[in-house]
Amino acid sequence: MSKQKLSLQEQLLKSGLVSAAKAKSVKSEKFKQTRQQKNNKETPVDDVKVLALTAKAEKTERDKQLNELRQQKEEQKNKAAQIKQLVELNRLPQSEEGVAYRFNDNNKIKTIYLEETIRSGISTGKMLIVKVAGAYEVVMADVGDKIALRDQTVVIVDNRTQIDSKDEQENDPYAAYAVPDDLIW
Repeated sequence: MSKQKLSLQEQLLKSGLVSAAKAKSVKSEKFKQTRQQKNNKETPVDDVKVLALTAKAEKTERDKQLNELRQQKEEQKNKAAQIKQLVELNRLPQSEEGVAYRFNDNNKIKTIYLEETIRSGISTGKMLIVKVAGAYEVVMADVGDKIALRDQTVVIVDNRTQIDSKDEQENDPYAAYAVPDDLIW
């Protein structure tokens, strides 16, 4: 006895779940679709595949954006660590008995106490004041430049730009009135 494999349609007809007329109409409809596809040379559009592809593309785009955001945060952490290390290795000492140096930070007057040589170095632009982790530190100008390359907002006081602008002060009506060097406010 040989077993023949019956198609699903024949199995449904044999079990009585589908009538012969319904099976014939489904078969003719399928034949019409395949013939029409051959004539038009179209491939059938599978909605599930299209939705799966769009979902995959959206997921890929979302993953790409999250990855970029993660990389940016990692770069910011690295820059902050580099800045902190530069400041810790190159900061100049501050003293409580020194001369008060006042400067503007976010429209607020801040004060640090420094030795006179460091204070004059800041005034001439040889030294800069930087803000790291809420603390103000004094570093040499070349170190300040390295810090500014990583994050310009960390440099609070840079008097080199004021020294360079002396050419602009030639037209200043108060240029004849010299400001004393020992003026401390």
